[in-house]
Amino acid sequence: MTDFTNLPDRALSIRQPWAWAILNAGKRIENRPQRWKYRGPICIHASLYKNGKDYAEASNFIWEQYQMDSPYDLDVYRGGIIGTAEIVDVVTESDSPWFFGPYGYVLDNVQPLPFIPVKGALGLFRWKEKM
Repeated sequence: MTDFTNLPDRALSIRQPWAWAILNAGKRIENRPQRWKYRGPICIHASLYKNGKDYAEASNFIWEQYQMDSPYDLDVYRGGIIGTAEIVDVVTESDSPWFFGPYGYVLDNVQPLPFIPVKGALGLFRWKEKM
């Protein structure tokens, strides 16, 4: 059994392929419609949600930014923890191509993890309670 004691207690559920982009393509801003006070370590949760049109648009954006072989070659997990990061700031404007606003949570210290199946939730959530 995996030891989860050293992982952050809170997680943020992010739709694919955006969660993949945080771990693999240098996406260091996560866009949200609201501002939170929380700063600190989080687990990155890959949402189960999939909308074909949204996924295709996001994949194309990632492909155009980073010249991948194909916009559909992304190896993505859904429905679990896939990494960790630290929320270090929130911005309302940025030169980053990843910023769409209105609030961008700046991520640092991004690390991939082996997939841990966990049910997600909206906002920041305590993922260990959902195992």
